[in-house]
Amino acid sequence: MTPGSPPAPIIEDPGPGVLRFGLHVLYDTLWWLAILAGSPWWVWRAWREPAFRRMVFGRLGFDLPAAPCTGQRRRVLIHGVSVGEVKAAAALVALFEREHPELEIVLSTTTDTGVTIAEKVYPKHRVVRFPVDPTWLVRRFLRRVAPVCVVLVELEIWPNFLRSANRMGIPVAVVNGRITASSFKRYRSFRHLLPQFNRISLFCVQNEEYAARFADLAEGDERILITGNIKADGLGTGPLEVPAELRRLTGPAEGQLVLCAGSTHEPEERYLVEAWRRVAPGVRLVLVPRHPGRAESVLASLADLGVSAQLLSSLRAGARPDPSQPLVVDSIGELEGLLGLADLVFIGGSLVPHGGQNMLEPAAAGRAVIYGPHVENFEFEASLLESRGAARRLAGLEALAPALAELLEDPHLRAEMGTRGQAAVADQRGATSRTLVALQERCLLGRGHSGKSELLFPSNKPAAHRL
Repeated sequence: MTPGSPPAPIIEDPGPGVLRFGLHVLYDTLWWLAILAGSPWWVWRAWREPAFRRMVFGRLGFDLPAAPCTGQRRRVLIHGVSVGEVKAAAALVALFEREHPELEIVLSTTTDTGVTIAEKVYPKHRVVRFPVDPTWLVRRFLRRVAPVCVVLVELEIWPNFLRSANRMGIPVAVVNGRITASSFKRYRSFRHLLPQFNRISLFCVQNEEYAARFADLAEGDERILITGNIKADGLGTGPLEVPAELRRLTGPAEGQLVLCAGSTHEPEERYLVEAWRRVAPGVRLVLVPRHPGRAESVLASLADLGVSAQLLSSLRAGARPDPSQPLVVDSIGELEGLLGLADLVFIGGSLVPHGGQNMLEPAAAGRAVIYGPHVENFEFEASLLESRGAARRLAGLEALAPALAELLEDPHLRAEMGTRGQAAVADQRGATSRTLVALQERCLLGRGHSGKSELLFPSNKPAAHRL
């Protein structure tokens, strides 16, 4: 490597040795013991629940594509563990499609909701389940998908997956990298047992704080670039399109304001309904639980308060919409359309110690945004919006009702917050192009005439600044 050139991708095991081999054997053994011990329950539940059966089959590698034949397009694997990461990859996938149509993009994810959203957002691309981590299953997965590069969105690392990728000559990159303080401490505690961060060729991270944490875990900063947040590139800063059916079923009465609470966790729905009933009972309240399967329990919880609510599925089945009642959304993929109807958006997972959810999407849509004190998982995004006067962080539950009353009564304040939010998101753009340049420089490999790995798309453009 010449002075000033980027480090070579990692395409062999950086940690060989008897001790490391023994640790992986032990780790594999524990995996197989867990699978064997849990197999009766897995079989029973898979027999009863088709969705669970599809998940098990997928994670065990029964839905994998055939390995590409000679002359077929090379593949890049982009992995997002669940909905947020899957959607975050949209701008990067679109840029790959435009800049490198000779590459086939394969999307992988772990959760049921992740698969549903991936198939909806990326209808032209193959979607597979990320495997569980025993070596044999991981190597089979990598042989069948046969990627020239693995791209992990934000972060999800498994020891055998990374080790197998290294040994099979497949570089691994983290893009849109972020690591919370609690996750950093947890990884730091185990890094000498099964070190993983030294197996990753490239970290494209969102900001300097995350870069410093990754540098500590990777024990060096030569593989770390600060490229920004690619989610900002995937978000428009104009009015959101509301599907006609959704508008008809959920739309407010004439002149009625809409309060949309997205990605809520138990018991936030109760908190919101209690505050809504106190200060804004004339507002259309839409509750979107993070996990739609909780919808029936949400209805029961609200009934305990003496509040009747409707399910979106019931409206679709023919029930008459009642804008005076809270609406509980029991299907996935609806939130973006509902944001287009909202006048004020509450971000769930923040009044309980869950860590919050991403607040950039409603801000980009020009909506005033509020959330509780627990936004540790999205501290950078929250601080960005708050510094621009685009969002409000509540000190606690007691502040919810007063904040709702103030913002719902002041259209000029809501409009100003929405405008500032759009500007804040627009200022973050450009991360996706920097990320693609970094991937081209450091990870995208082919086989040269000598049989050795070499870069497919070398680039002289700067990807981003170093730590």
